[in-house]
Amino acid sequence: MFRFNSRSIKSYSFCLLFLVLASCASRKDVVYFQDTGDFETLVNNNTSVSKFKVDDLVSIHVSSLNPEASAPFNLFRGASESGFRPEQVDYLVDQDGEIDFPVIGKLKIEGLSPEELRAVLRDRLSDYLKDPIINIRLRNFTITVLGAVNRPGTYPVNGEQITILEALGLAGDLTIRGVRENVLVVRDFNGTKVYTRINLTSKEMIKSPVYYLTQNDVVYVEPNKSGIQETSLDERASIYVSIISLVITSTVLMITRS
Repeated sequence: MFRFNSRSIKSYSFCLLFLVLASCASRKDVVYFQDTGDFETLVNNNTSVSKFKVDDLVSIHVSSLNPEASAPFNLFRGASESGFRPEQVDYLVDQDGEIDFPVIGKLKIEGLSPEELRAVLRDRLSDYLKDPIINIRLRNFTITVLGAVNRPGTYPVNGEQITILEALGLAGDLTIRGVRENVLVVRDFNGTKVYTRINLTSKEMIKSPVYYLTQNDVVYVEPNKSGIQETSLDERASIYVSIISLVITSTVLMITRS
């Protein structure tokens, strides 16, 4: 008959302690910006300017001191007689990288930044309007964050730029099992996928070409070894718990009857 003794209890305790320590993450695995010093100043010369891509949805509104003169350059859907406020029509960048702009016609905007497009429109509209005000906004600026984060998903971006840290903040930050030294960013350049990795634990991350994200970027955080093992054990966890509970119950019954 099996009996507990001091040696077996010590052995079980040592095994349990080893498993707990082995599952703990160290500081170097989880801390961001580990190589920064107190009051250190680091100038960020990295710049990010969004460029229009095929299938982008762009909002362009033209106004001037003469509303009647600028009206033909703004498209709206829905008649005002219907009682609903008319909605301005956005422009879809076609497969040739162009949009069909009122009066002017086809405009090649693929590869242009909003400021560059604003300059092109201001020049093309100079024959029709004096000092036009041109507001441009990318309507489908979204980023996707997947993997070992707390809230994976696709998130809209309201401004014209977003950093990878801000994107991870939208996703609730990395879980404790996310690998911070090897975060992957997948970016599309005219149908070509570019894969770039960034180390979040180093201050040099701000110099990475993917520190600033562009529209439709995908950020993937891979799980560490314990995260992978935990996933593989999830399906067997309930079985193990049942077996352990049965063993403990049987052992207690045997001890009490002895």
